[in-house]
Amino acid sequence: MAKGTIPSGGLEGLAVLVTGGGTGIGMACAARLAADGAAVTICGRTESKLEAAAETISSRVGHGGSVHFIAGDVTDEATVEKVVAKAAQPTGSLDGCVANAGGGGGFGPYHVQDTAEFIRILHLNVLTTMLCVKHTTPYMVEAGGGSFIGMSSIAGHVTHPYFGAYTVGKAGLEEMMKNAADEFGARNVRFNSIRPGFIATEIMEAIPRDSSIYDSYIQNTPMADVGQPEDVANLARFLIGPESRWITGVAINVDGGHALRRGPDFTEFAEPAFGADVLRGGRPKT
Repeated sequence: MAKGTIPSGGLEGLAVLVTGGGTGIGMACAARLAADGAAVTICGRTESKLEAAAETISSRVGHGGSVHFIAGDVTDEATVEKVVAKAAQPTGSLDGCVANAGGGGGFGPYHVQDTAEFIRILHLNVLTTMLCVKHTTPYMVEAGGGSFIGMSSIAGHVTHPYFGAYTVGKAGLEEMMKNAADEFGARNVRFNSIRPGFIATEIMEAIPRDSSIYDSYIQNTPMADVGQPEDVANLARFLIGPESRWITGVAINVDGGHALRRGPDFTEFAEPAFGADVLRGGRPKT
């Protein structure tokens, strides 16, 4: 094997669900799992994105792996139940889930947060993960064990001012994984969290590379760069696979060391939107 080459295979016969699998980190996780032999089902809200992602992933499939897709909103419980059943069809069982669906919104200091938007973001990150736990766990128990990954964020444990409900949702997700690990460990079902830092995805393209925000990310990252979706996917592959059989209830950073320092400075975005006084707790002008 050439120096630096990642070994392949080892997931033959496993079936895995990846939510939010049409783009970015989710798509990279699905591609890595399918390349190593897993029967992967991706889901998301937009069928055209899923179809395009499945076509791309299919060109990377190896070791008998496969890719399938189903569109649906995983904040809806009936949809999650249907998606999970679909993911179990290729092999007749389900061995893993990467609960990657989530997202942010409601940017701004807490005293100007819109309550409805705050709740929407909590649902998008916490409720979706809980519904996946609820409906995948019985399948994994029946399969004799399995691995569930909740996609957290560096923002779930390092302060990210103005990120609103996103930080709360990711922290809550991590606690859910710890409790689920304790509840279902005796049935050989494992639950872990991944904490990506700045990963070069479509969403992060909104941060200009010549901005002070981007500079603050780089300055606060010991490895002085940004990560790639494949960096997260490689960890997801390990946590789904048998090599991690004795690892459960933990949150692992994929952030180039960013968590050793502090979160990014988003004042450049926040001050024009709210004003310097509001950022310090002043009442917004009406």
